[in-house]
Amino acid sequence: MIIRKAKIADAKDIQRLINYWAKKRKVLDRPLNYVYENIRDFWVCIDKKKVVGCCALHVVGWQNLGEIKSLVIEKKYLHKGIGKKLVGECLGEAKRIGVRNIFALTFIPKFFTKLGFGEIDRTELPHKIWADCVQCLYFPDCKEEAVIMRIAA
Repeated sequence: MIIRKAKIADAKDIQRLINYWAKKRKVLDRPLNYVYENIRDFWVCIDKKKVVGCCALHVVGWQNLGEIKSLVIEKKYLHKGIGKKLVGECLGEAKRIGVRNIFALTFIPKFFTKLGFGEIDRTELPHKIWADCVQCLYFPDCKEEAVIMRIAA
């Protein structure tokens, strides 16, 4: 298995994986145009020329703030450390480009806290991040929890 930056050719597989888990209410769904428009945010895990996992680092229009989004792994590849590796690539990229605060809104905060993220109240995040939230089908009764990691320079 290899982990690499996503390519345009990966977009449909990325969306398929995301929306599989979105139907199970584990992540938020993403339309295909969203994946194409944000393809540079994504990292993928490839096994036998197939996308088996993905994760995105989205730089929020705010100084030193980024978001981990759409972390999903194909069911038969769960519990093999792929999620940890994908998040690690996103954190490495954040550090390289100068993003020092990385947050995620997640239904599974325990995964992130094991990686060193701390739980925070969502109200501590800048209002700019709520632009996506108001368009969400779960708004305003979202069950996602906020986690954050501060990366040293």
